Amino acid sequence: MSFKEHNRLYDLVVFGATGYTGRVVAEYITANFPINTKWAVAGRSGLKLQAIVDNCKTVDSDRSPPEIEIVNVDNNEEMSALAKKTFVVITTVGPYSQYGEQAVKACVEAGTHYLDATGEAPWVYKMIKKYEHAAKESGAILIPQMGLESAPPDLCTWSLANKLRKELNAQTKDVVLSLHVFRAAPSGGTISTVLSVFDNLTLNELMESGKPFAHSPVPHPAEPKRRQTSIWQKIFGIHTVPNLGTLTTGLTGTTDQGVIERSWGLLSEVPSRKDQFYGPNFHWEEYSKPRNWLEGILTHWLLTVAVLFLAMAPIRAVARKFAPEPGTGPSKEDMDKEEVEWRGIANPDTELPANKQAFVRAWYHGSMYKLTAMLCSEGARILLEDDLDLDGGFYTPCCLGQRIIDRAHEGGLKIETRIQHK
Repeated sequence: MSFKEHNRLYDLVVFGATGYTGRVVAEYITANFPINTKWAVAGRSGLKLQAIVDNCKTVDSDRSPPEIEIVNVDNNEEMSALAKKTFVVITTVGPYSQYGEQAVKACVEAGTHYLDATGEAPWVYKMIKKYEHAAKESGAILIPQMGLESAPPDLCTWSLANKLRKELNAQTKDVVLSLHVFRAAPSGGTISTVLSVFDNLTLNELMESGKPFAHSPVPHPAEPKRRQTSIWQKIFGIHTVPNLGTLTTGLTGTTDQGVIERSWGLLSEVPSRKDQFYGPNFHWEEYSKPRNWLEGILTHWLLTVAVLFLAMAPIRAVARKFAPEPGTGPSKEDMDKEEVEWRGIANPDTELPANKQAFVRAWYHGSMYKLTAMLCSEGARILLEDDLDLDGGFYTPCCLGQRIIDRAHEGGLKIETRIQHK
């Protein structure tokens, strides 16, 4: 499918291409996008950008390499000029809570579509509150958290609700997802982001963004609450879910929660998506799958202690001394050994008790950074090719619909659903 006509110099710009994730995005575009794609890599260092261009030539020597745009994220004029040159921006410049706002602002003001790979949900919440109105006016479509965090859980949830709607003619009452398998190593940039959250966001901002359905554009019809847990689960973290097994506190649950709850709200109010609405009683949870109950308890305790330690500036300062530098990450050999799998169940919202539910399994073998690159890039391709029937504003990955699931499948992220007995 050919790209839509537009009056911009570029179809696509990868901003932050010299970082670890940005390099992988540039490689993916080189290997998979149409040969006539007009695109550029952007960042602060001309020498480093030239190295990215040279690397792209080794990936595919038959196509024209990307152009180079030297831009400093702290320079408003340069960021504005870059956004006006392109139809879509993929930005991988993080930590987003420290460096991300200028790209959002520039794209919103220029009416330029935007995707990122952040997992910083409180920062996304802050950007939505600050720029949503302006984005609606300019027509810019912004899809944050389009990578590993939090596109796959969002697409799994959308697929579960779609299965219930089509096969049981029912809306969705509740969803439980499990990060069933996760074997991967973080990059220096990811670790830097984790260590910077408490530096760049206030405690009030963190708490506000974590409230039930805070990210949703519409209020929940009932008083939204998280599921009540037993005192034993609060202490030990583990519990059992039929068809998923023993689960424990998840590493990504709070990150993904805002995206899924925003999807719920968007699908209820966007005219072209209302037929995909999950339902008024929708509830969502995510956990991790431990190998055994002891690992589940230790995981819960370690995550609890880690959050407390990260809130202490002296602890963060010490951790930075031992953390790898941003821009570094796993070797290609190690990346090829990585894998991730999600499983989940969704119960229908029916007047009478139902003995059936939807089940989803999603899996990907290979680098988590390649998964992120694929999802961001294919999201950008859909923005370039499809008439999405969306106005400007902040959206979630599932608003790209079945098209992104099909593209992701071709890129190696397999999502399968079925109806099963409880």
